[in-house]
Amino acid sequence: MIFSTYWFVVFAALVTAGYWLLPAANWRLPFLAAACMVFHFHFAGPAGVLPIVVLGVVVYAIGLSRNRHACAVGIALTVVALCGYKYAVFLSHDLLGALFPVAAARSAAWLSATLPAAAPLGISFFAFEFVHYLYEVRRGAEPLQSPLRFLLFAIFFPTLVAGPIKRFRDFDPALEAGARDVGAADVIAGLQRIALGFFKKIVIADNLTAAIDHFAPQMGELALGSRWLLLAAIAARIVTDFSGYSDIAIGAARLLGIRLPENFNWPYAARNLPDFWARWHMSLSSWIRDYIYIPLGGSRVSRLRRATNVFVAFALCGLWHGPAWHFALWGIYHGAGLALQANLNLLPVVGTPLGRLFAAAPPLGWAFTQLFVWIGWLLFFFPTAQAGKMALALFGLHA
Repeated sequence: MIFSTYWFVVFAALVTAGYWLLPAANWRLPFLAAACMVFHFHFAGPAGVLPIVVLGVVVYAIGLSRNRHACAVGIALTVVALCGYKYAVFLSHDLLGALFPVAAARSAAWLSATLPAAAPLGISFFAFEFVHYLYEVRRGAEPLQSPLRFLLFAIFFPTLVAGPIKRFRDFDPALEAGARDVGAADVIAGLQRIALGFFKKIVIADNLTAAIDHFAPQMGELALGSRWLLLAAIAARIVTDFSGYSDIAIGAARLLGIRLPENFNWPYAARNLPDFWARWHMSLSSWIRDYIYIPLGGSRVSRLRRATNVFVAFALCGLWHGPAWHFALWGIYHGAGLALQANLNLLPVVGTPLGRLFAAAPPLGWAFTQLFVWIGWLLFFFPTAQAGKMALALFGLHA
């Protein structure tokens, strides 16, 4: 975790001090851009920086052209870059391997020798933000004319690793406002937010991770109540870990007077699945909605197409977290839950009474939602077979 390194703490402190000491926005923005480049190079290295530089230059130039066809090509190139660096070996091994094992083995060996050992730092965030940028420009938005401002949108160091995913039409005014009028209240708010993030991440999430790593392999041997307590620990760990990252990023930006969008809003208070996804990793879920679900047709199509759109969107949402089948299945699991909840009226014997019951008794809707979400975390955390065994163990069953 980059945010918990001494290098990051010292770097953020020096950047904040230097930013504050500069007299005006026209000095602060170049200074911040230089700092972001140092940050990116330090953690990504030359092999991680070069692909992002090339992709960023292409996206910036295409944006300036405002050509719809060029924007479509740029979006396609960005997606290909993401798939190539992050998913090529996985797809070659798991998909091609099922049909042509010899060819898959050769392909995987070639890809492993050609591609870097790890994908460029933050490639998923870069790809999603570049796709958003070109998509909006293609729809008529004014592109960022200044290369400096585009650079800051692309590699703003607080959001580089853990988000939130930025929207350039919101970020650019926030950047200008922060550089022009940063104040003591921003620093106080930023430090408080960073402290909250570190508390969530180091004090709660990291200690829960140690306990989960110890007890998860022996879940079937635990008492039934302890199994459910372990599930609650997993749920608590993931929300404090993810939201802790976001708190630190939002706080680090606030030290510079820059306000980033919120990413979590008490997701475990949600009373239904749509409400959960309106509260959980909000910058990601809104991106999935705006740039995958709606372009596929959203809810303006038949029930079957609508359900298919949800499945596709959430399968991709799952894979965004990593190149593994259990992430894809976690996304499909949520897609199935959302599709089912949206169509309870098609199940008159069970669905209609359930819908009425949840509407009349909100605590039941909340309990059912949390049960669904928390069991789903087993798919997110563990390989598919292990997650299935753990889910059965919660109900006293064995595979």
